[in-house]
Amino acid sequence: MNDLKIEYSDKEVTAWGGMKLMKNILDGIGIREFMRTLNLPVSGSNRGYDAVQIIESFWVGMWIGASRFTHCGWLRFDKVLQKIFEWKHVPSQSTFSRFFHKFSWKRNDDVFIPLQRWFFGKLQFDNITLDLDSSVITRYGKQEGAKVGYNAQKPGRASHHPLMAFNAELRMVVNAWLRPGNTGSLSNSEAFMNETFSILGDKKVGLVRADSGFFGQSFLEYFETRKIHYITAVKMFSTIKTELLRRKNWVVAKRGIEITEWNCQLPGWKKARRMIAVRKNIEECPKATGKLLLFEMDETRYRYSVFVTDLDLPAEQIWNLYRDRADAENRIKELKADFGLSNFCLSKFFATEAAFRFMMIAYNLMSLFRQFVLNKRNQSTLSTLRFKCFALGAWISEHANQRILKIALSREKRGWLDGLFDITRTITPQSYFSNA
Repeated sequence: MNDLKIEYSDKEVTAWGGMKLMKNILDGIGIREFMRTLNLPVSGSNRGYDAVQIIESFWVGMWIGASRFTHCGWLRFDKVLQKIFEWKHVPSQSTFSRFFHKFSWKRNDDVFIPLQRWFFGKLQFDNITLDLDSSVITRYGKQEGAKVGYNAQKPGRASHHPLMAFNAELRMVVNAWLRPGNTGSLSNSEAFMNETFSILGDKKVGLVRADSGFFGQSFLEYFETRKIHYITAVKMFSTIKTELLRRKNWVVAKRGIEITEWNCQLPGWKKARRMIAVRKNIEECPKATGKLLLFEMDETRYRYSVFVTDLDLPAEQIWNLYRDRADAENRIKELKADFGLSNFCLSKFFATEAAFRFMMIAYNLMSLFRQFVLNKRNQSTLSTLRFKCFALGAWISEHANQRILKIALSREKRGWLDGLFDITRTITPQSYFSNA
């Protein structure tokens, strides 16, 4: 059996020729120019890296699979990718670390609030749905802000507990805060929502959905005062469990699933609110979610879910509306699996938060690509997009004083890729997405 002979070449080749699509988007929306107006850290050295270039290389590193700052540093060896993005040099791991450590609480606010406001101001849509969710990011060192709190996967392990607001229709992150691991979901939620609404500006929020971690009198009153509709999962307090056992008017929604509703005024509440309960027969729905009532005496066992809402819609429709909130969990899973949400961590808290919030911008830019360029109902994850669109062998040639990006691609797919490039060239800074 003949073995292949190994030889080496000095020819500059990249495995990521498809990244030119993202370069076109960054150029089209004008995000580079806007970031230069923000309070970004400035290098004290004449040979220091440009702040916008550091951020761009951080984004590109994530888009091609980096989950640590060390991985981003490997971009230094991809000369073609550097030419695609017009970088003179690529930062090393230590440069990324020094850059993010220059962020403070004030600088994070100075940068990310106006950057998100500018980004969403370009999106021509209105009457949106906001999904609130939190997650646990386990930490294994002595990072600032890593505290022991609720951690179902690693009990007793220190963590961070980020809070995020997602736009359900566009599958984008409107706002995100990194918080210590011992922070509850409701902690400082009013300030978080005020900031979120300031980012959205005059865009109307038609509905807010949240899990049981946000269930509380002050949280509900916040939206009632602002006349914003909400659906929130209810914590299974003993009073709620007792009420569930008393309910007799269960209506069959579908096989194995029943729904009921009532008005309930819990202790400490100023008024009664509409409660909707769903119970699922465990035998007929073995994969059902919800809570078991351990003291339920009936031979038929159920899992229960309860929601509180101010919507005047049929109970089953409200349940279906809330079920769509599960897509926020998919956004968090993708952030962890494909964007390195759990891994880009530094010793200082606000440095980690800066990397975390730049990660959210990178996610939104990739969502813009999925929505505007691919325009498909079933949206691929970033790991799939790497395989389909970005992992394309390429090199740059010079001909007649013109640089040409040569992409190695089979003939039957060239028309499809040309179509994607044509779309990315039509994006303008004035307005780059509409749901009209």
